[in-house]
Formats: sequence, C-alpha cells, structure tokens
Amino acid sequence: MTPSYGSAEALLTHHLGSHPIVGVRPHVVERTARQMISRFPGDVLYAVKCNDADPVLDALWKGGIRHFDTASIGEVRQIRRRFPGAVCHFMHPVKSPEAIAEAYFEHGVRSFVLDHEEELAKIVQVTNRAKDLDLFVRLAVPGEGAVLTLTGKFGCDVQEAPALVRACRAFARSVGITFHVGSQCLDPMAFHRAIALCGQVVAEVGAVDMIDVGGGFPGRYRGDEPGFDVFVATIKAALRQYGLAGTPLQCEPGRALVADGASVFARVELRRGASLYLNDGVYGNLAELKWIGPQFPLRAIRVNGRYGDAPLIPYDLFGPTCDSIDSMPGPHLLPADMDEGDWIEVGQMGAYSNALKTRFNGFETGGVVFLHDDAFDRVRLEASLARRGGAFPYAQAA
Repeated sequence: MTPSYGSAEALLTHHLGSHPIVGVRPHVVERTARQMISRFPGDVLYAVKCNDADPVLDALWKGGIRHFDTASIGEVRQIRRRFPGAVCHFMHPVKSPEAIAEAYFEHGVRSFVLDHEEELAKIVQVTNRAKDLDLFVRLAVPGEGAVLTLTGKFGCDVQEAPALVRACRAFARSVGITFHVGSQCLDPMAFHRAIALCGQVVAEVGAVDMIDVGGGFPGRYRGDEPGFDVFVATIKAALRQYGLAGTPLQCEPGRALVADGASVFARVELRRGASLYLNDGVYGNLAELKWIGPQFPLRAIRVNGRYGDAPLIPYDLFGPTCDSIDSMPGPHLLPADMDEGDWIEVGQMGAYSNALKTRFNGFETGGVVFLHDDAFDRVRLEASLARRGGAFPYAQAA
C-alpha cells in the first residue's frame, strides 16, 4: 500500500530514509484532467510517456481521461491491462510489424500515425488490409516557441502530405492530420502556424476527418507561461481562419496534465560553496532540471524545523553518480544556510521525472508516496517567502 501524508512537511517528519522520494498528489492530477477536458473542444489523449506511474494513470482515469497516446506496444499493453475500456492511439510514426500486429489484433487499436509511404504500406499489410483503420498523417512543423524542439526526426513536408493523405484514403475508414509543435511550448502562435500548414493540405485534398493538434502545452514552472485556455483560443481562431472550423479535434497533452501533480524530494549530501550534491539527479528523477533548466520552484524543508530567515542565493546542483553529466546548472535559488541533511522539494515535477529515472551507477531512485496538500508551485513558493518577510527574486531565476 502506498504511504500517504497530509503534507510535504509531514512526509519528511516521518521519512528517515536516505533515498529520494516522489510525492504524487492524485487529487491535483484528477482536477487538472477535469479542467482540460472541459476546456478543449475535442478528445483529450494523455501522452503516457510523460508519466506512466499507476497512481498518476489512475488519477487521470478518475478525472475523465479515456483516450491515451500510446507510443509503444509496452504502453498499449499497460493501458489495456489497467483500463480495459480505454481507447489507445498508436501515435508513434515508426512502428515494428510485430507491434502493429499485436496492437491491432490483440488490443483493438485502430488509430495509427505515419509520416511515410512505407509506414503506410507496413500498416496495411500487417493488418491484412483492414477496413476499420483510423490513420493520421504527421506533418513536420517549425519548432519556434518550444523549449525542447522536436523537429527533424518525425513529420512529412507539407508538399509531400497531400499524396500521403490520398494514399491513406484508399485503405482507411478515416484520415486525419497531426503535428507536434515541440515540448514546453511557450508561444501559442506555434499552433496557429502549424494549423496554417494543415490548411494548405486540406485546400489540396479536401476536408479531413480529424485534426490532432498534438501536445506541447506547457507546465507552469515560472508562473508566467500562457495558460491552456490561451492555447485553446488560438487553436480555435486558427481553425476558423483557415477554413477548418467544425473539423473534429483531439490533442495529446502530457506535461500540462501532470506537471503540477507531483514533487521530488532530494536530500543534500554535501555542500561545497555554492554547489549542493544531492541524492537524486539527472539519471534519477531530476533530468528536467538539466534539460528545461532552473525554472522549477524549489524550497528547503528542514526535518528539525530550522527555517530561519536566510536570504536566497543561487546554487548549482549535482546528482549522486560519478558521471559529470549528472549536473543541473543554476541559478537554483535556495536559502544561503543550506547544509548537509537538508531536504529540497522540487515542485511541478509530475512530468518526465520518475518516467525517466534509471538505476545507473547503482543508485536507488526512491519510492512513491501520496500527498494530500496542494501543488507546490511558484504561487505557494512566493506566499511562503512572503510569510518569512522575503520576496522571490524573480529576475535572478529567469
């Protein structure tokens, strides 16, 4: 049974171990799922790769998620076992014949993505020219506006897409277009630009049965990222502008659904000047602190209650392995009196945290507990600092 605590402070009062901890807040994940479903004018698919932990998946299901972006046969199996009534969409553009066959014949998957004529031929052959396929052609789109761009690996050029759409129509019961603007997209107009490309394809081939606007909706790490409603409004406006209004929609959020649903707790094992060496890092639950950067809300939690009023100063963070890649350059703002044995709560870590962890170098990546307090985010951090008479030096973290 998963341990459960009323707050982060209660967790660390009772936790005496030396391993990092992932604190999942299922009620927050459930609430976010309900909000996004109510605001998006179409089906909301959860991108399982973002966080495939059972407590997170269960919270999403409780929140109303019924469609899942499954990008591997392993994810298809997991979702089918846990939620027999779920709809799995195989959204990886390149799949093995064995994976296609198992997904179609054993798990009832009918929705497949492709970006090349040879992938289409593979799907058609493996499914024995099935007449109930829902096929999506993935467009290559610009990556401007995303912190982590996804250009270059997947997607067909807009000039190639019409021929591929026509080819799909010869076999599928429905044909759609999809794209992905990149991870942690901070510019809603990136969706406008991508939908404009969809409009070019539709102008040449006629109406399609579905448009999948992918993922990329950001987590609210700094607090000034555009909200989900802004992206939805931009998407709707672009659909109207390019004559696509009324086309059925779906989206594939991962990060925006679960980011605020968990925190990672790491212990300081050594302080050396402005460097803190932690029991968790890039090979554990904290890879995003390197790839996204020092944007996450952090706070020190002292088991002995010693908080004080030390000002915040910038630190560099290092993980426990002997690999120099295991570093998370700052400025990560924490109290000036940080010391060995102190714990750090890294908020907004529900996305790409425990899903990316490894046991590299023999280090344990810790367990999962449930927390019943609210999400630890920039708002709570600033409120905590205000109670201590301080202010968050926002510009320094930018």
